[in-house]
Amino acid sequence: MAARQLAEELELRWLGIVKPKQVREFPVLLYMDDEGLALQLTGKGAPGPVRAEFVTGKMGYRREHGGGTGQLVARAVGLQKTRAQLHVLDATAGLGQDAFVLASLGCRLTLLERNPVIHAVLADGLARAALNIDCAPLVAHMQLEAGSSIDWLESAGKDAADVVYLDPMFPHRDKAALVKKEMQVFRQVVGDDDDSEQLLAAALACARYRVVVKRPRKAPAVAGPEPTTRLEGKSSRYDIYSIKALPA
Repeated sequence: MAARQLAEELELRWLGIVKPKQVREFPVLLYMDDEGLALQLTGKGAPGPVRAEFVTGKMGYRREHGGGTGQLVARAVGLQKTRAQLHVLDATAGLGQDAFVLASLGCRLTLLERNPVIHAVLADGLARAALNIDCAPLVAHMQLEAGSSIDWLESAGKDAADVVYLDPMFPHRDKAALVKKEMQVFRQVVGDDDDSEQLLAAALACARYRVVVKRPRKAPAVAGPEPTTRLEGKSSRYDIYSIKALPA
């Protein structure tokens, strides 16, 4: 059985067939059903499953009706300033949503995800998307790798990617705030990223044109050099560290 084999590979306890809302001894489950691999918080009243979903839902809608290079993430990467196909390294890939948007706009993506559980969920989502006639050409431009982004960046060396994109987990201090279910799951599985400063330094040594860091809108910048400029949205912002001008 594929689910049991994956549990063994990830060194997770195999529970067999269960209903997440009836589970009490674990805060979050990794499980597989007819729709693919998912993470879900447990217990009564827990929100629904979290998947890496590119074909349907908000990512499917965004693929079909998105704002093109006018989208904030696209502007941060610099797609309005160049017609070149940029190689973007997403060093904190997560569920791959921003990477998929950039792939849909013509970028070539390398995705790094160090957490093995999140990596498995993302790999499952990409595999399912590759079977869809509309998504397959985009997924073909997305290469997922496992392991430490810092190690990858330090071994790759200078100019290994045109743009390095970072979206590290920000320490969550407001216990009263309600956050979306994806973030609730991520905090259970991943926790906070306490090496963001080291990751930024490695990214700046590796990127050819710029490093882009996504942050909550009111959060401080990652420790290190000051961003060259910022782009702000309603809930998040992008700190941009320019190294040299993008190609025309």
